[in-house]
Amino acid sequence: MNNFNRRSFLKSSSILAGATLVTPSLISCQNTNSKLNIAAIGIGGRGRANWNPALETENLVAMCDVDDMTAKKGYGLIKEANPEVKKFTDFRVMFDEMHKEIDAVIISTPDHTHFAPAMIAMELGKHVYIEKPLANNVWECRTLKKAANYYNIVSQMGNQGHTTNGIRQIKEWYEAGVLGEVKEIHAWIGGYNFGKGHYFDMPENFPPAKNEIPSHLSWDLWLGPRKSRDYNPIFAPRSWRGFFDFGGGKLGDWSCHTLDGPFWALDLGMPSEVDSYVHNRFNKHHFVSEKSIVTYKFPKNEKRGEVIMKWHEGIDPSSDPSWPSKEFEVWGKELATWGGMVMIGSKNSLYTSGRPNNPELLISEKDWMEFQENMPEQSIPRLKWGDETPVQEWIDAIKNDYLPESNFNYAADLTEMALIGTLSQRFDAKILYDSKNMKITNNPEVDAYIKGYMREGWEYGNSIL
Repeated sequence: MNNFNRRSFLKSSSILAGATLVTPSLISCQNTNSKLNIAAIGIGGRGRANWNPALETENLVAMCDVDDMTAKKGYGLIKEANPEVKKFTDFRVMFDEMHKEIDAVIISTPDHTHFAPAMIAMELGKHVYIEKPLANNVWECRTLKKAANYYNIVSQMGNQGHTTNGIRQIKEWYEAGVLGEVKEIHAWIGGYNFGKGHYFDMPENFPPAKNEIPSHLSWDLWLGPRKSRDYNPIFAPRSWRGFFDFGGGKLGDWSCHTLDGPFWALDLGMPSEVDSYVHNRFNKHHFVSEKSIVTYKFPKNEKRGEVIMKWHEGIDPSSDPSWPSKEFEVWGKELATWGGMVMIGSKNSLYTSGRPNNPELLISEKDWMEFQENMPEQSIPRLKWGDETPVQEWIDAIKNDYLPESNFNYAADLTEMALIGTLSQRFDAKILYDSKNMKITNNPEVDAYIKGYMREGWEYGNSIL
């Protein structure tokens, strides 16, 4: 094995400590006729949706996954399209052996293992695409954003809705004054429906019972930076999202879709205060609660006044007295029960389902038809590949030297906003947030989770902030 930079990898991002370091050069492939050499980390699950578009236009030269069973089908598809592709279990070994052959990296692993491979990739000057949400804690988000700018790489988070015409309409309508002043936002997502094989499942006991580690799974690598614990299939491969050490529940998972529109349109930034109502919480087990309402308070800025945003999780919004149900009663709008969002404006209110793809105004059918015929002019360019094409946008951006809309500057902020909410859920706590200093000022116990725990050997990024 080539031991190039192994020590650097294990203590990644000490790079900024040395003032003489030269930023790595971008890849030589800077024209639209060249193919990128892409490494895919995370082959099963969401990985397939992310790396699959690249099979048609680019070279996949390396594929990496810690679970041979969930990745088996994906391995076969990649191998068929790229017979010379090399297979790895440990992304650190992959970078050691193939860093000179890789131009860009797609990371589609569980949330808690996004950060380390992304930092290594950027340190090596590779462009990076990360499945949403960007990271598992606020410190990781800030560090990824700073690293992407420092290394001058093309970054992208895979929140598909940000590539749609719909989210562009939300921003255009708001900026054109169609909604008027927006002071209140409501969003909701359906209940957990815990069950075996689902994205969310609840263990019979806390901690989950020890099971034998399957031969196809590298459990220690799956844990990555988190504290060592016994294996149980409740964690991997599917239902890890219910444990805050690994995921962010439904707020962490879906906010990058459902809240993307108002976050972008209103330039919400960071909340100054977040509070939660949590039903049947599992705080001491750091596991998602069945029902909650999270209330964000965003301070006024140069463009707008204060905004209150409520996230209803597993709770029918109509049971919340502050829910604007009259809006829907007047126009007979049928809500998407699985998820949705409403921006309450002084002139008009806007509604979407759980994704921002197809916004509507809460007006009469007659007025809606008239509005569609006289909508504000398009001011934001549309993507030529169509809706929900973040990988294609990222590839084009690499070849043509620009940043996609959901680059790490934007994606880190969107994810950070969500993560402050998940901390409030996790501890059923009111949070006062000093975003400038990245600090929760009223609760030291919760503040400790701004960065969270890193196992020895996984201390990436510690010198970049």
